[in-house]
Amino acid sequence: MVVDGAYIATVDASGTEHRDGHVVIADNRIVGVGPGRVGQDERERADRVIDAAGCLLTPGFVNTHHHLYQWVTRGHAVDDTLFGWLTELYPVWAGIDERAVNVAASGALAWLARTGCTTSTDHHYVFPREGGDVFAAEVAAARSVGLRFHPTRGSMDLGRSQGGLPPDEVVEDRDAILEATKSAIDCFHDASPDSMLRVAVAPCSPFSVTGELMKAAALLARSEGVLMHTHLAETMDEDAFCRERFGCSPLEYVESLGWLGPDVWYAHGIWFDDAEIETIGASGTGIAHCPSSNARLGAGIARARDLRAAGARVGLGVDGAASNEASSLIEEVRHALLFARATGGPTALTVREALEMATMGGAAVLGRTADLGSVEVGKLADLALWRTDTIAHADIADPVAALVLGTPPPLELLLVDGRAVVEHGAVTTVDEDTLARDAASVHQFLLAKAG
Repeated sequence: MVVDGAYIATVDASGTEHRDGHVVIADNRIVGVGPGRVGQDERERADRVIDAAGCLLTPGFVNTHHHLYQWVTRGHAVDDTLFGWLTELYPVWAGIDERAVNVAASGALAWLARTGCTTSTDHHYVFPREGGDVFAAEVAAARSVGLRFHPTRGSMDLGRSQGGLPPDEVVEDRDAILEATKSAIDCFHDASPDSMLRVAVAPCSPFSVTGELMKAAALLARSEGVLMHTHLAETMDEDAFCRERFGCSPLEYVESLGWLGPDVWYAHGIWFDDAEIETIGASGTGIAHCPSSNARLGAGIARARDLRAAGARVGLGVDGAASNEASSLIEEVRHALLFARATGGPTALTVREALEMATMGGAAVLGRTADLGSVEVGKLADLALWRTDTIAHADIADPVAALVLGTPPPLELLLVDGRAVVEHGAVTTVDEDTLARDAASVHQFLLAKAG
C-alpha cells in the first residue's frame, strides 16, 4: 500500500514533517517514508495507492486508560464527584455479564477507532460471580473491531464492610483474583513485537484493594514479565482516604507496596506534589493523563508538563465512558493542550507536544516505542489519515495545529497492522447501527436488573 501526497507528521525523535510526503507499507510494516510523491515504479507495484492530497497523516493514537464496559452505562450521576458517581453506578455495574461487556467493548472500541485510536488499553475490574468470562468477551470485541489491544485484568477485594468504597457483591476473593489474573496472562498475553494483544495486571485503587493484593499482584506481574496498572492520586477524597487509613499519601502508599518503576503506570496522577513528581520521573513510572474525565468529575488536572519534564512517561486516556461520554481520543489531545495552558500559562504545552503524548507518549507508557507511536521505517503500520481540506480546516496554516486546535477533522483512513479499520469516517469491521441498538438494549437491561 502507498499513501501519497499527505502532510506527514512523523512524531519521530527529530520531529520530522513532510509537507507533501509519502508512506509505503508492506504487509503490516512501514517500509518507506519521505518527502515528495512516490515513484511511478512503486505506484505500479502497489496493491493500493491512496491519494492523500489535502490530508494530514499521523501515527495512530494510543489510549492508555479506559473502562470499556462503561459504554453501556453513560449519562448517569452527571453532576457528582468521583465517589458519589461510583456509589450510584456500582449497583448497575454489578449486573454486567459476557454479553453486556462484549457489546460495550465493541461500541467503545469502534468509536475510539473513529477518533484516531489504533491501540487501546482497558482497565476491567468488575467481575460479577454470575457474569461469565467477561475478560474474554472484551478480547473478542477487540478482535472483531480490529484494534490493537492491551487489556488489564483488574480486581477489587476491599468491600464496603472492610472500609472500602465498592459494595461487597462486586469484590472478589484474593486467591481467586490471582488465579484468574494468571489465567488471563496465560491465555491471552502475546509478547511478540507484532503483538495485537498484551495483558497487564491492574488492581483497581487504594480505596477498593487491600495492600496484600497489591503486593501479591506486583509479584505476579513481575514473575510473568507483564506491566502493572492502577488508579492513583485522582481526587482529594482519595488523598484523604489514604492519609486517614494508611498515614501517608497515595504515592507513598503504593511505593511501599512495590508499585513504582518503569513497568508501572498510573491512571490520572493529579494530586502529586513537587517531590512526588520528581520521584515518578526518576523511577520512569508512567502516567495516563485523562483531562476530559478529570474535568467532567471536577477532580482536577494532572501536571502533564511537570511530569514530562521530570522524566515520567505520559500518555493520554479517555477514561471510562461513564465519566467521559464523548470517549474521543482526538478530543483528549485538544483538552490536554488547553487545560495545560489554562493552568500553566501559554507555553505550558505546544501543539506538537500534545500530539506526541497521544502517540509516542502512549507507546512509551505501554512499552511499545520500538514498534508504535511514530511514522518511521520498520514500525507497525498503525496510521491515521485526517482530511484537512474541508471548510473547517482548509485555511488553517499549520495542519498539526488544525488537528489539535480545530474541530476533529474527518478521518479518511485508519490503518491498524496495515489493515483498514476506518474508511471515509465509517468503521469497516463492524456494523455501527447494530452496535448502537445493542448498546441501548443492554443499557436498559442493566438499569432494570439493578432495580
